[in-house]
Amino acid sequence: MPKHLVFQLAVTTAGALIGLTAVSSTAEAAVPPLSHPRIVAHFDRPAGQVAESVTVRPNGSADVGLILSRQVAHVTLGGRVEVLATMPLPADGGVNTPGPGSAAVTGIERTGDGTLYFLYSAGDASLTGLWKLRPGGKPERVAALPAASFLNGLARDDRTGNFYITDSTQGRVWRVGSHGGTATLWAAGEDLAPTHFFGANGVKVHNGAVWVSNLDRGTILRIPLTEKGTAGPHQVMASGLDSVDDFAFTGCGDQLLAALNVPSEVVLITPGKANRIVLDESDGLQNTTALAVDGDTVYVASGALTTGGDANLLTAHLGHHG
Repeated sequence: MPKHLVFQLAVTTAGALIGLTAVSSTAEAAVPPLSHPRIVAHFDRPAGQVAESVTVRPNGSADVGLILSRQVAHVTLGGRVEVLATMPLPADGGVNTPGPGSAAVTGIERTGDGTLYFLYSAGDASLTGLWKLRPGGKPERVAALPAASFLNGLARDDRTGNFYITDSTQGRVWRVGSHGGTATLWAAGEDLAPTHFFGANGVKVHNGAVWVSNLDRGTILRIPLTEKGTAGPHQVMASGLDSVDDFAFTGCGDQLLAALNVPSEVVLITPGKANRIVLDESDGLQNTTALAVDGDTVYVASGALTTGGDANLLTAHLGHHG
């Protein structure tokens, strides 16, 4: 997210359980293949609950990473936001965290046994890295990453179990094995680097490649996975995407949905076709941060960092005819 998305909010730690009942709303602005957008949960933004990532459970409920409150939370089917873990502050309070100057929980993934893996950046070598949270357990760090990194996107390769992690301030992609351990530098280069704040941001493993968005450059890259597992030549697959954050594939080949943060939009990107805005502010988006696709349902998180409004989780129906 851009620096002017301001991590300068006065943040107080949210309570262990924020019982928010979903105030569902339906808008008419969604464009096919999306329809029936509905806000299913509201986060406590004044308490720092700014959603930055989302992963979906088998029952359709969701888990999210909340940046400023440094929390991992579960959003129930009824829209209740249950905090699963709150990460400790470093000794300096997080002011030396690269980029935003505030310790942050970002990317999140879930494995079949219900374990959540997430990223924490704190400008502190003892805290920054990939963490896991078993059901009912406490967070454990499974891989350390450099304190000079702002870790942002997290993706798991279902074939190998490897994790891929974007480093937004250093413009890198790190790889960590399925059980944690030493993080290795997997990809770097000018096209992953920032120009003024954040470079490599969202990340997904899809169709034999690692795909990465670059927020500052407004691009989405495809980096092939070679037979040896190394990074192949980088290819720019989409460009001109204002403050592109996270993205998700629709299930139709390389077609994807991209979250544009500052415009508060979701854009449909189909190879060989013009990009189309399919969700916007009129649907309830406010600084769109994260996307997940689960079958015919799209999950969209909004952080509302600059809009000052409603941080929420929205769902929409996905028709596979776009």
